[in-house]
Amino acid sequence: MILITKNVTSMKTCLILIISLFAFIELKAQDDTEQNTEQSGDDLAKELANPNAARGLIFTQFDYTRYSGDIPNAGQNGVVFNLQPSMPIPLGPGVNLFVRPLIPVYLSQPVAGTDGFSQKAGIGNISADVALGKTWPSGFMGMIGVFAGFKTASIEALKSPYTSIGPEVVLGYTPKWGFVGFMVNHGFGVGGSDPGTQGFDILQDAVVTSTGGVPRRSSVTAGQYFYVVGIGNGWQISGTPTFAYNHNGEDGNRLTFPVGTGVIKVTNFGKIPVKLALQYWYYAASPDNFGPQQLVRFQIAPVVPLPW
Repeated sequence: MILITKNVTSMKTCLILIISLFAFIELKAQDDTEQNTEQSGDDLAKELANPNAARGLIFTQFDYTRYSGDIPNAGQNGVVFNLQPSMPIPLGPGVNLFVRPLIPVYLSQPVAGTDGFSQKAGIGNISADVALGKTWPSGFMGMIGVFAGFKTASIEALKSPYTSIGPEVVLGYTPKWGFVGFMVNHGFGVGGSDPGTQGFDILQDAVVTSTGGVPRRSSVTAGQYFYVVGIGNGWQISGTPTFAYNHNGEDGNRLTFPVGTGVIKVTNFGKIPVKLALQYWYYAASPDNFGPQQLVRFQIAPVVPLPW
């Protein structure tokens, strides 16, 4: 009964976020109709392939994750809804400032305890990054910034034991057929440490195991590689898998690394351009004790006018 109540609360939170989001989008679309020019779905898809595009996007996505591992009953399932608005501030030709919060809402997340696994629901740890991006006429682009993850989960079972903060770097290139690039960041734990008993810290798209009985400060390198291949009419083949490496983890429990691919379609819903994406990831490397094995992601990202 408690889990059902928490699931209902989490679903209500998702619905409120989604309804508020689309109400805002519709109002902005009406206010800025005269400022928008016609652009084909294919041209817009090519533009959005560059992470440094000066376009407002509000990413909403549902992730289904299948977990496995060596510990008893490790075959678990998880579902999370993520909301991430991206509203770049243009500073000059090809130069943009990004401030991007990420709000996870766990509809069902397996959490290990003394009595085995239980499913938890609630708002997760909110993270954010601030980055400065530059795209050169040659097609190369780069970003540099900082990110932080905060202990904001609505229940203790989902809350990280520490706040993470660190630098991030993005490098990429825009050939005629699409985009290719990668992002790397390193998070240092502050205000806490990994527990001395077996545990799991839930990161975005990854699970990082504790440091094997020795309390230590967190040191996690994470990142993302991405590619986009345009195939015409607003369709693209794309993958954006994320990885993580826990420098203080036990042997066999440090690396989380998926391979993945999917499709993107950029189309219009009324006056609103929308980026739709579906991806599948298989984790070639995952913590032995407990970690993700497969992931399916469905994403809806409306393209919204910038308020400045």
